Amino acid sequence: MTETGREKEKVVGTLKGIASLYEENLQNYGTASKSVGWKDEASQILRFEKLVQVIDSRTAGAGISVNDLGCGYAAMYSFLDDQPSITLSRYYGYDISDKMLQTAAKTVANDPRAVFIRASEITEEADYSFVSGTFNVRLDASDELWTDHILRAILNLAAKSRRGFAFNLLTTYVDWKQENLYYGDPFMFFDFCKRNISPYVSLLHDYPLYEWTILVGKVSA
Repeated sequence: MTETGREKEKVVGTLKGIASLYEENLQNYGTASKSVGWKDEASQILRFEKLVQVIDSRTAGAGISVNDLGCGYAAMYSFLDDQPSITLSRYYGYDISDKMLQTAAKTVANDPRAVFIRASEITEEADYSFVSGTFNVRLDASDELWTDHILRAILNLAAKSRRGFAFNLLTTYVDWKQENLYYGDPFMFFDFCKRNISPYVSLLHDYPLYEWTILVGKVSA
């Protein structure tokens, strides 16, 4: 996964294009699931429910810190804060769009637990890290380039997550693909996490969306 200067430049250009796309969505839809690429709030919530299965329920009530890569308008912050079994002690939201981060700050209403960072990778260590939909749009980047970008991001997630992390991707098990989206082979990503990060890896591919979720625990249950 050695990244050349040209490849890095291509990724940076793609990320700028993605930021512009979501800022346009934000202008059109406001703080709604459609602004971050989901068809409705129900499917957005279902994704969150799958991702948070990585959290150890025995310790969640004592207070956890969270990284949210590609936080958008901070919908996941709201979801986590609403869970009676989870005590959110610190939330780091990352996005590449200034406008999204400004909107996210309004979502949390100046909650001192929330910190927002303009970045394309995680910079702070937390108990758990989450990525929901952030890797799905690749625009005109090649599958090979975007796969390498995601694998580097997964290693970053592993390095910055004390207890575990979870991410989702559109699945290759579809009969039609949209040209500007990335579809990930669930077995390849499962194998990568299992071989390179942790023995505690779960693949969830049994829910009614054209995607999958991987949970990676850094400690045994």
